[in-house]
Amino acid sequence: MHRRLFACLILFLLSAAAAFGQQPVAGFDVKARQVYLIEAETGTVLLARNEDRPVPAASLAKLMTMAVVFKALKNGDTTLETTYPVTEHAWRTGGAPSRTATMFAALKSNIRVEDLLRGIAVQFANDACIILAEGLAGSESAFAARMTQEARALGLDSLNFANATGLPSPQNRVTMRETVLLAHHLMTAYPEYLHYYDEPEFEWNKIRQRNRNPLLALDLGVSGFTTGYSEEDGYSIVASVSRDGKKLIFAMGGIETDKLRVSESRRLIEWALSTFERRTLFEAGETVAEASVYGGAVSRVPLVADSKVDVFLPVDNSQRLTARVVYTWPIRAPVEPGREVGVLRISNDTQLLREVPVRTAAAVGVGSLRSRALDAMLELLFFWL
Repeated sequence: MHRRLFACLILFLLSAAAAFGQQPVAGFDVKARQVYLIEAETGTVLLARNEDRPVPAASLAKLMTMAVVFKALKNGDTTLETTYPVTEHAWRTGGAPSRTATMFAALKSNIRVEDLLRGIAVQFANDACIILAEGLAGSESAFAARMTQEARALGLDSLNFANATGLPSPQNRVTMRETVLLAHHLMTAYPEYLHYYDEPEFEWNKIRQRNRNPLLALDLGVSGFTTGYSEEDGYSIVASVSRDGKKLIFAMGGIETDKLRVSESRRLIEWALSTFERRTLFEAGETVAEASVYGGAVSRVPLVADSKVDVFLPVDNSQRLTARVVYTWPIRAPVEPGREVGVLRISNDTQLLREVPVRTAAAVGVGSLRSRALDAMLELLFFWL
């Protein structure tokens, strides 16, 4: 049967920025070729530029390494006390001889999972990534395949991994948007493990190193995650912020210097915290739209969100927002209440700000023979159109 997507549009004249996409917002710009910034609780997009452009993963790949390990811990496939051996591949590729970020794991030693997690979170340690990869999957390449598989399972179709570290490979690619979505997944699915990212220092093999995240010591409210560098795209960062009752996640790439990465991150955080405020568009249980019902005792059913619909909008600027409910027509009777049938998409002129699932708020029984015949004629008309 032919099916069509239908959209109900509702226009709001609310506070919003002049542009969230390719142009600066409210006079603000950032010196990064790619950037994606959201408010974490609502998912509202606050700033975006080239957010879907694939770039080298560099150490941003370690977010997915951690996601796979956290999942293994949660599923009972390993434990924090489990130990894995330091192979020669792990030692040479990511350890002291590699002259890359390392926790200085000793060759042929055995290290607990928890210490390896701390090595990655605090020191961005490549040897720790490889040791965990080999321990969990048998080889780093097999673990990398698992990383990509997990990305697809999460709906992150642009993320691709050839190794557990993010060390240079043409197959290691990320986007800023999906990196932020991955960070959000870590925060919501595995909060019990995120404290490793906040440790100020970590000592291993009698070598003490301070946390390599340059934002942690700046009193900005930053908690995690990691930085990266590639010759192709320069310096990058992904971080979360919790301050002044607001929670942010951002990723930036294509930054020219390490110093600029820190200063632009500070500017971005302070701007977002001072510029945006939370607004409620729909209360919990409030009808956001009505959907047509095929063959029902009544022709329409109200649609609601699971909870109140909030977005973060600039305090001082005004612009027309568009709220659009998109669903697949026809919705056939009988219809039970609580059935998810579509999404509410909230946008401004240039940017999708938020998507919220919507559900039916009432039951609709099967209609009379006459009403079903009329609906059949209507569906046939739309089929030919």
